[in-house]
Amino acid sequence: MIERTTFGKTGLNVSRLGFGAAPIGYLKTDEERAGRVLHLLLDSGVNLLDTAASYHGSEELIGNAVASRREQYVLVSKCGHTLPDVKGAEWSPELIAGTIDRSLRNLKTDRLDVMLLHSCGLDILKKGEALGALVKAREAGKVRYVGYSGDNEEAAYAATLPDVAVLEMSLSIADQANIRTALPKARENNLGVLAKRSIANAAWKDPSEQPGLYQSYSRPYYDRIRAMKLNPTDLGFVGPTDGVWPELALRFTLSFPGVHCAIIGTTNPDNARANIAYAEKGPLPEDVVHKIEEVFRDADPEGKWTAQR
Repeated sequence: MIERTTFGKTGLNVSRLGFGAAPIGYLKTDEERAGRVLHLLLDSGVNLLDTAASYHGSEELIGNAVASRREQYVLVSKCGHTLPDVKGAEWSPELIAGTIDRSLRNLKTDRLDVMLLHSCGLDILKKGEALGALVKAREAGKVRYVGYSGDNEEAAYAATLPDVAVLEMSLSIADQANIRTALPKARENNLGVLAKRSIANAAWKDPSEQPGLYQSYSRPYYDRIRAMKLNPTDLGFVGPTDGVWPELALRFTLSFPGVHCAIIGTTNPDNARANIAYAEKGPLPEDVVHKIEEVFRDADPEGKWTAQR
C-alpha cells in the first residue's frame, strides 16, 4: 500500500501519491473508464483526488464514480476562472461562491476538504478578495481548508498568507524553480504541499506523441530534458524507456522534504498501477537527486527556467 503522511498543518492523512483529474476531463474520458481508474487507485490506498472546476467534466466523473466512497478520500478542487454556468467575473467573490456550490453538486458531497485559487496573479492575491471568498466558504463549512495552486513568486507569496493551508506547485525533474523559492516558504509555514506535473508531462517523449492539449504543455519540458542531457542509465536506472523515466521522475519529486503528495494524472489503469509501484519505492538516493539538480543548474546557468504554470 502507498505510504501516507500528515498533510502539513491541515492534519489530514494523505497518500504520497495523488490522482490529478485533468486528463479524465480534458480527454473526455467515458464514465466506465474513469471509474475503473478511480476505484483502482482508492483500492490501492491512493486517497487524495485533485480536480478543478475548469477541468471539463472531471468533477462530475469523480462524483458519479466514487461519491459512495466519499469518506475514503481527501478531495481537492480549484476555482477562480470564469465558467459558462456560474455568474461573476474572474476571481470575484460572486464567481468563487458560485463555483464552490457548483463543485459540491458535481462532486456529490457536502464539503470540500481543500479548495484552491487556481493560478491567479500576484495582484489578485494581494488584493485579497478572492482568498477572502474562500475563507468565507470555510467559515460556512463548505470548505475545510483553503489555499493556492500556482508557481514562482505568486506561490512563494501565497505560502506566507495566514489563511493559506495548502499549496500546489509544479515540481519535477524538468521543473525545479519552486524547490528554491516556494517550497522553503511552504515548509517554514507547515503548509500541505501538492506537487503537480510530477512526471514532467512525460517529457522524455516527443511532444507529437502526446494527446492533443498536452503537446503544448509538454514542449517546454521536452526541450529542457534535451538540454540537460539527462540519461537514466548514468543514474543507475536501466530498462525500457517507458519504465525507467517515469520511475525516475516520480521518485525525484517525492524526494523533497515538505512535499507531501505527488499528483499523477492518467486515464489508463495500467499506468496507474505502474505509478503506484514507483511511488511505493520511495524517494531516490540523495546522490541521484543531487546529480539531477546539478544537471538542471548546468543547463540553465542564468536561472531562466521558471516554473511552468
